[in-house]
Amino acid sequence: MTHPNSLKWLFLTKKKLPKVFFRDNQRKLLARHDRWRRTAELLKLSKGAKSRLEWIIFYQTKGERNARLTARHFGIAPKTFYQWHNRFNESDLKTLEERSRAPVSKRVREYTPLQYVRVIKLRKKHIRWGKMKLLKLYRDDFPQDTTITSWKVQCIIEVSGIYYHPQKQAKINRKRVLSVKRKKITDLAKKPRHGFLVCLDTIVRYVAGQKRYILTAIDQYSKITFGRMYTTHSSANARDFLHRLHYLLDGKIENIQTDNGSEFKLHFDTALTKLNIPHYHSRVRTPKDNAVNERFNRTLEEEFLAMGNLMADTALFNQRLTEWLVEYNFKRPHQSLGYLPPINFHFKYHKVLPMYPSSTLSCKIITIMLPLFARWVGQKRGDF
Repeated sequence: MTHPNSLKWLFLTKKKLPKVFFRDNQRKLLARHDRWRRTAELLKLSKGAKSRLEWIIFYQTKGERNARLTARHFGIAPKTFYQWHNRFNESDLKTLEERSRAPVSKRVREYTPLQYVRVIKLRKKHIRWGKMKLLKLYRDDFPQDTTITSWKVQCIIEVSGIYYHPQKQAKINRKRVLSVKRKKITDLAKKPRHGFLVCLDTIVRYVAGQKRYILTAIDQYSKITFGRMYTTHSSANARDFLHRLHYLLDGKIENIQTDNGSEFKLHFDTALTKLNIPHYHSRVRTPKDNAVNERFNRTLEEEFLAMGNLMADTALFNQRLTEWLVEYNFKRPHQSLGYLPPINFHFKYHKVLPMYPSSTLSCKIITIMLPLFARWVGQKRGDF
């Protein structure tokens, strides 16, 4: 039985009640669509799901519930909008996420136990032979078995794990699995706009017996560049470089391309996930996948490093590199840009899209680089 004193607060007047009972009355409830946005942040929805949520909000507010007007505004097909609008559930915003496209009925390995025994026997006898040679030998020894294929032979070898160098082959297989999960740059349909694809690379140099790493970045469309030297080849330094680049470009980075180096893993990948930037990889031993950055690295080598600017002091080197980047971005004509500097090209052809905030890149560049640019001009004129 409850003690009478524990219910004493029920009989107090409003003036005598503690303020804690009325704090909830002072809180304002967020508007409906603001609650949706807040919920999307808490659920950590993907960038695509948040974009689709904005479609629905625009449709219900400024779009006057006109699906075709909304589709034109966001540059999508009406059929696409109808599909996501019908799937949308206000009580479950995860309905705006992409569904798995894996087939319901997956292909299974259909080799028989007898085929398994036969292939294993041949594999142990000829362990260095490939699947096609084993298939030819199998068909010669068992011509009555017409269902055997090279795919079945490969599956049996993978399941049994019979290799000449098991550890080496296991390492190769792990690399193959990881390469499948990585997004390849060849799968990205490139678009001619600033910030759509920013390419990163690393230059390794020895200075007075010490190893130095120069991280470089270039916007593939506008050719705006950035670079910085580090003393170690770590993903933490690559993350630091990414944050500096993200600030310089005012967050207008839609996709990042790198090679398969270890510096672009771990902390770097974690930072990309937090910034919600997709990460695309170049193919192994294929420098032409990152040709724009490779060409910039050659320019950096010929016009800056070879001119006596390579030094072990990272602080002094980065100061001189920044001054050279000011000249590169503000003054140096580029043949691929119609002999315009990257900054002039960017502001000449930059287009502000509907529902897209105006770029503040000019403010960032003026704040960071203009004093150095003025100093550079003064040096050319003999003022310094």
